[in-house]
Amino acid sequence: MKTFINMLRDESGASAAEYALILAIIGAAIALAAVGLSGAIANEMDDAAACIADTSTCTPA
Repeated sequence: MKTFINMLRDESGASAAEYALILAIIGAAIALAAVGLSGAIANEMDDAAACIADTSTCTPA
C-alpha cells in the first residue's frame, strides 16, 4: 500500500506529460500551416506551368 501512495505522490511524470502536450500543440500547428499553404503553393505551380506553356498568360512581377 505504501508503494502505491508513493506512486501517487510522484510528480516526475508530470513534466513528461507537459512536454508531450506542447509537442502535440506544435505538431498540430505545423500540420494546419502545411494544409493552409498547400493550396497557395498548388495555385502558384499551376500559374507557373501555364506561363511556361503559353507566355501570353504570364503577368509581370
